[in-house]
Amino acid sequence: MNDGENITNSECADTPADADVSAPGAQDDGENGKNRGFFSRIRCLDSLTLKIIAMALMFCDHTWVTVAYEHEWLTVIGRIAFPIFAFQIVEGFFHTHSRGKYLLRMFIFALMSEIPFNFLVGGGPIYPFHQNVMFTFCISLLTMMVLERAKHHAWWVFLIAVIVAVPLTYVLGFITFVDYFGYGILTVLVFYLFHGVKFGWIAETAALIYINWVMIGGLVFTVTIFGREVEIPEQGFAVLALIPIMLYNGKPGSKNKIVQYACYAFYPVHLIVLVALSHLLF
Repeated sequence: MNDGENITNSECADTPADADVSAPGAQDDGENGKNRGFFSRIRCLDSLTLKIIAMALMFCDHTWVTVAYEHEWLTVIGRIAFPIFAFQIVEGFFHTHSRGKYLLRMFIFALMSEIPFNFLVGGGPIYPFHQNVMFTFCISLLTMMVLERAKHHAWWVFLIAVIVAVPLTYVLGFITFVDYFGYGILTVLVFYLFHGVKFGWIAETAALIYINWVMIGGLVFTVTIFGREVEIPEQGFAVLALIPIMLYNGKPGSKNKIVQYACYAFYPVHLIVLVALSHLLF
């Protein structure tokens, strides 16, 4: 990860566990998966599997940050995790029984994760210049809740709400120093705005390429493709997250409450373990 951008892949338990256990709308076909063209025929990943993939990738990234800095491939593949989490946050938003409880649960785990996260990025218990990713998702959830209210009015009311909310929360992401800053909130809102839209995956792909290749950019790798050198920003690998997302089948995978909360708890727990390990080793 490019430390110059002050962005970490700290996006773990922010998986929408609610998408699993409270999904009356999570049909076998998958609401958002119906319009994904060729991928609709080979969807094979349920929500829990997506979570496990994203958590494993995030763990790789944080392992690089703490104890394996010389293995840069860990953070390269770690770029893939955040869009998966962002996608599942939106799925959880549409499928949860209670959006208020969903937000509250996210906020509680954000508070629980802040001190371990501060040790990760700032080296101590207090670091006001970078907040963990669950706060990113709290802002995203609040924004989606406001936009959903606007949907109950005329179409132009919703349009105005989007025009106002998107840039406002984008800036708010930078002001509050949440993980991934405004880029992370924007990524979540992309999945929200094109959720269930026919051929929406095309817009999602274009948006993710622009956000990660152009807006974030960062450290650049030079690779040779068919004899020509091509520069690829490290953050650009995040676009590969669209592959497992396209394979999402809309099924929960597990309705076990223990599994649900384990996904949330993995975020602060793995941070504590890695930070402790780094102190022991170095």
